[in-house]
Amino acid sequence: MAEEAENYDWKNERISYQDFLKLSEESENRYEYIDGEVYLLASPSYDHQNIIVEMLNMFYNWFKGKKCRPLTAPFDVTLTKNNEKNVVQPDIIVICDTENINEKGRYTGTPTLVVEVLSESTQKKDMLKKLNLYLYSGIEEYWIVNPWRQDVYTYRFVEQDIKEHCVYKKAETVESMIFEGLEIPLEQVFS
Repeated sequence: MAEEAENYDWKNERISYQDFLKLSEESENRYEYIDGEVYLLASPSYDHQNIIVEMLNMFYNWFKGKKCRPLTAPFDVTLTKNNEKNVVQPDIIVICDTENINEKGRYTGTPTLVVEVLSESTQKKDMLKKLNLYLYSGIEEYWIVNPWRQDVYTYRFVEQDIKEHCVYKKAETVESMIFEGLEIPLEQVFS
């Protein structure tokens, strides 16, 4: 999962989507591709993984028997922003359009909800670049989990604008803005 990320040293130049596909196919490393820049993904920390497992468990139980499905990285999600392709591996996604899984098992749709757990090296990317990407690519809800401050920022996007946002702290319970009844107690997530 995308715990620590660095710019891939491509001579500080942007590369094309086709060059990115070639790079990722020829390498055992995992990468993200945002606005023409390549990011090498490193292994996550224990705390990062523990937060994801706790959240995914609650998501899995809540979505069980429903149309939408929660998934975790590593899982490529290709998003289009300003007619340009971007490839990310969010920590958790919820997809409601499972008909967009192709014959190779690759997802070609747009997740409804995305969760990113911050690390020191990904904070800027997750809070700025990915927020911008998700805003303009059709994601409906975005959660940013901050393990140091033990809080979660939630955003609801409508027509490429931030319609709602909220901050949940330590012992509060995060409430989804689009999935009525989906609640995640932070005391459990950060224990």
